[in-house]
Amino acid sequence: MKKHLSAVAIGALMGLAFVGGHTLTFEGWAQDKAPDKAATSNDSTDTYKQLDLFGEVFERVRAEYVEQVSDKQLIEAAINGMLTSLDPHSNFLNSDEFQDMQSQTRGSFGGLGIEVTMENGVVKVVSPIDDTPAAKAGVQAGDLIIAIDGKPIVNMSLNEAVDKMRGPVGSNIVITVRRGDTEPFDLTLARATIPVESVRWRTEGDVGYIRITSFTERTEDGLKRGIADIKKKLGDKLQGYVLDLRNDPGGLLDQAIAVSDAFIDKGEIVSTRSRKADQAQRYNATPGDLADGLPLVVLINGGSASASEIVAGALQDHHRAVLMGTQSFGKGSVQTIIPLPGHGAMRLTTARYYTPSGRSIQQLGITPDIEVQQARIEEIAQMRGYREADLKGALNNDNKQTAPAEGGADQKAPATPPAGGGAQTDKPATPGQDKAASPPTDGAADANKPADVDYQLSRALDLLRGLALFQKGQAG
Repeated sequence: MKKHLSAVAIGALMGLAFVGGHTLTFEGWAQDKAPDKAATSNDSTDTYKQLDLFGEVFERVRAEYVEQVSDKQLIEAAINGMLTSLDPHSNFLNSDEFQDMQSQTRGSFGGLGIEVTMENGVVKVVSPIDDTPAAKAGVQAGDLIIAIDGKPIVNMSLNEAVDKMRGPVGSNIVITVRRGDTEPFDLTLARATIPVESVRWRTEGDVGYIRITSFTERTEDGLKRGIADIKKKLGDKLQGYVLDLRNDPGGLLDQAIAVSDAFIDKGEIVSTRSRKADQAQRYNATPGDLADGLPLVVLINGGSASASEIVAGALQDHHRAVLMGTQSFGKGSVQTIIPLPGHGAMRLTTARYYTPSGRSIQQLGITPDIEVQQARIEEIAQMRGYREADLKGALNNDNKQTAPAEGGADQKAPATPPAGGGAQTDKPATPGQDKAASPPTDGAADANKPADVDYQLSRALDLLRGLALFQKGQAG
């Protein structure tokens, strides 16, 4: 059975423990919370019997396990086991892990720069983070990391694997990667301190391109700076915006709401529903559209998860943007970070979130309005076709001009014209692999420098310019 485990503080993340496909909220530790009646409905005697069972196992392990294990290790492992058995995203964070997570939400972490989960006993890459050692080395979404420094990962927990990937900045690590049906291969990476600039932007002709790589505390401010800079550069020439959420694994709920609010003038953005009906929450937009009503195209793919799905779903339901790309990851739950003073914190799934129309994204994801698989564009050499000038007895050009060469001087015309007298047409581009949790390798292009050819982005730019033309036509 396939089992996904969320990344815990992957400094070696790799990244973004806090955005490991999570939408996070934070909660103070409240000592006076009333117990849930449903949770205490069982006979207390049975509960004490189960606690007696735990105590008996605990004592047996302390006394008879082949190696000595500290009480702290046993208790933390028991707590983590209880939480991870609930769902793939609940878990226990010890003091160090909690501190790492807090530093990551502020926008920096140390490691390789990949977001991972656990699948069938090996570490699976959800997405590499732009401009990091992992991304530069060619690590791709969907890759399976099967060994670290020559030691197989099988039977390790995700936390253990992550710990092995951590290390001093500048030190090298060798990861063994299996990609699809190809033979496993080694990649040597140098660990680095990874600053998370979660928003990047540039202009693409008369279009503003904005990429959000994760939702950190800096995301809203970064988005505002990006839009202001694009407006300053393009002025009245600005046709609209492409918002790139591909390979964005998520992050903070309040930042997802803020990004949605930046483009939506009114109405609901997202709602959360927890176990208790009276704890349901709705988050609404405030007046104002930073894009001034200009067309908006949003790019998503299988690496777009959690907070990025909130944004995509809200913009789609409000008909504020056209979504293009492939099906998103499908994580529709909210994790609350509950500090445990002196012991770290627990990350507990406390709610599901819903788009403004009431859709639950859990397991299903967001379906783009226009599906565009990632593809590679190639020039195809063609044989020179017949033209008017090749026909016997054709009239000369009265301006004494010569026909432009086609296909090079050394290419000869075929003995007979092609059927229908037309030139050979280009073959369609071959779609790239872009399945759930396996985003295209160039889908996470650095916004500060254009990728070679980004097929999905090219289609988004074409669409946006068409929308802008249509919008101007309506206004006229």
